[in-house]
Amino acid sequence: MTKRRNITVGVATAIALAAVGTGLTLPANAAPKEGVVIGADASNAIPDSYIVTLKKAEHRSSTFAGKSVVTKYGADIERVYTHALNGYAVTMSADEARQLAADPAVDKVYADQTVTTMGTQLNPVNWGLDRIDQPSLPLNQTYNYPDTAGSGVTAYVIDTGVRITHQDIAGRASNGYDAVDGDNVAQDGNGHGTHVATTIAGTQYGVAKKAKIVAVRVLNNSGSGTTAQVAAGIDWVTRNHTGPSVANMSLGAPSTITAIDDAVRNSIASGVTYAIAAGNSNTDAKNTSPAHVTEAITVGATDKTDTRAYFSNYGSVVDLFAPGVSITAGWNTSDTASNTISGTSMAAPHVAGAAAIYLGTHQGVTPAQVQQALIDGSSKGVVKDPGAGSPNRLLRVIP
Repeated sequence: MTKRRNITVGVATAIALAAVGTGLTLPANAAPKEGVVIGADASNAIPDSYIVTLKKAEHRSSTFAGKSVVTKYGADIERVYTHALNGYAVTMSADEARQLAADPAVDKVYADQTVTTMGTQLNPVNWGLDRIDQPSLPLNQTYNYPDTAGSGVTAYVIDTGVRITHQDIAGRASNGYDAVDGDNVAQDGNGHGTHVATTIAGTQYGVAKKAKIVAVRVLNNSGSGTTAQVAAGIDWVTRNHTGPSVANMSLGAPSTITAIDDAVRNSIASGVTYAIAAGNSNTDAKNTSPAHVTEAITVGATDKTDTRAYFSNYGSVVDLFAPGVSITAGWNTSDTASNTISGTSMAAPHVAGAAAIYLGTHQGVTPAQVQQALIDGSSKGVVKDPGAGSPNRLLRVIP
């Protein structure tokens, strides 16, 4: 347990001393000001763990002055964010966090929260690639794609890690960053991230068969992680991405996590296109982070009859639907392993792969232009029961 420091007495004493000689009279027990901690009441909030962002006009997070803003309230700095966010992951008491939130140099204080993967059910059928290269059913047992196939594009898989030696992506996959272990080896002890990566860019299973994969591990072997870890992964991508880039986030939480939302928006503003799973709660995705970030491409799931999956979230924040039921792709248990699973986690990487293909043939386009191109090129009106408020659009790969 991190040692806590009670600063109330020190602050009160400093105020009393400052009042001497000025003619001011202050109550000896004046309570320190308190601000709002975003997400403090969330059911998945992590006790004594917070993310703090600073006002850029006041301080940069990399400076001593910036760090002093938080440490003077008793915070222990665990991580420093410099690109997607201007701030820190810290441990401190709830009282200290509220006092920190009232500091004029602080922009926001967020409660750290638990985040999980979005894929679950098993069922051995493979059909997704066949569906996204044609406007309507029936499937024709082929997948047609441009020869460029995402060449020159990097896909960042923000997930449980990736087995980069898997034969479907070997030679095109590399380690980026591991926010769970705090190193640069983003191994996959779960399987989810490898499945996502090979769906994006696998030679056999993937949409963009020549794209590169960079593994960014933010979830542990059980498929869960913290806001602080996810924000660290996004921050790393924002700081290190080069050339045409797409990021996939097949993860989220059934609540609003403003810190992750802000980090994703800032990363998109830096030039990275994001494909994000809508969530698996059969509810409006407007309350799911980071799925409700409008600048990202939010993806719901369909089955092989073009019906919205019974678990898929829906609503106006969904940009596209894509195959997400019984999708076969690579797995982490060996370099030849595969698994068949379902979820909006499986739908999002189809879109990430399609984005990589588009980025490979349209140099210099912005994330907003990629988003609009995939929307414009989608198959309209084919999704059965898309859900209240959902646009009726199914992914179609465009060259």
